[in-house]
Amino acid sequence: MRQVNLMLLLVLVAVSVVASGCATKKYVRGEIETSEMRTSERLQNTESMVEENQEMIGKHGQELDRLATETTELSKTAQDALERAIAAGKLAEGKLLYETVLSDDNVRFGFDRSELSREAKAALDAFSSDLISSNEGVFIEIQGHTDSTGSEEYNMVLGARRAESVLRYLNSEHGLPLHRLSAISYGESAPLDENSTREARAKNRRVALVVLK
Repeated sequence: MRQVNLMLLLVLVAVSVVASGCATKKYVRGEIETSEMRTSERLQNTESMVEENQEMIGKHGQELDRLATETTELSKTAQDALERAIAAGKLAEGKLLYETVLSDDNVRFGFDRSELSREAKAALDAFSSDLISSNEGVFIEIQGHTDSTGSEEYNMVLGARRAESVLRYLNSEHGLPLHRLSAISYGESAPLDENSTREARAKNRRVALVVLK
């Protein structure tokens, strides 16, 4: 009888050990599966973050490309104006808003003259109206240009006279304050086209108004 009881006890112990081992395996297996699920979720979240960052980087890259293109398209004289205004502390934001070029076709300075014609005044009236309606605190550099007829020295003086005529008109007729206006002459040094034809020379006789902020 004792032997039978001992055998039963041993069997129960064995069953208990086996059951315990199975439970432990199930527990371990469950922990592994839970860990794998968590790892998978982390990987998915990481992939989503990477995709969002790549999309953001792509948008920033497009914006930088756009700004680089705009800067490239600015005329050299407009970039010069921006640098001068920044160096003089004239700007609040240090950026160029736009550039308006009044060529000989619509400004129509007489030969060797700096007085504003009716067409020139009309063009400046439209320019001032748009500027005043926008109600922005801007700085304007007025650049006088000439063709290559005559000496370099004389053309520098002629370009200055034409720029000054525009400055005085903007101030006296439209009330643009003098501290927000500046006149400079490039003379014949910054042509838009070669001076080999009448049309090219007319294109080079111009006044550029560079609007900065």
